[in-house]
Amino acid sequence: MRRILLLFTAFLVATSAVTLPTRAAEAPFENSLMRLSEVLGSLHFLRNLCGEKGTRWRDEMQKLLDAEKPDETRRAKLVASFNRGYRSFEGTYTKCTPSATEAIALYMKEGETLTREVTDRYGN
Repeated sequence: MRRILLLFTAFLVATSAVTLPTRAAEAPFENSLMRLSEVLGSLHFLRNLCGEKGTRWRDEMQKLLDAEKPDETRRAKLVASFNRGYRSFEGTYTKCTPSATEAIALYMKEGETLTREVTDRYGN
């Protein structure tokens, strides 16, 4: 009788685990999109610091948000990544310097690489 009770308990545990709602798995490219958001924020600050006027990089971030249509939690994370990228250089540079120009080149390359990798691997 005890063995039957143990088997029944194991059966209940196994079936309840199967029927419980599971949390949606994070997209495999999520880390890349978070990093791309941070890169866009960095470029928004640095490119404007070095003479480019406008909102091109913020607009690119908005395009990413429009394409992804994230829920509020995910949207907040993407925006926080963008802002982190912006603020990371805002506290470092007050004028365009050779190292700021070098950082722009590195972030442009990284942004292109991230975009290409995500679209090649996961794009339609």
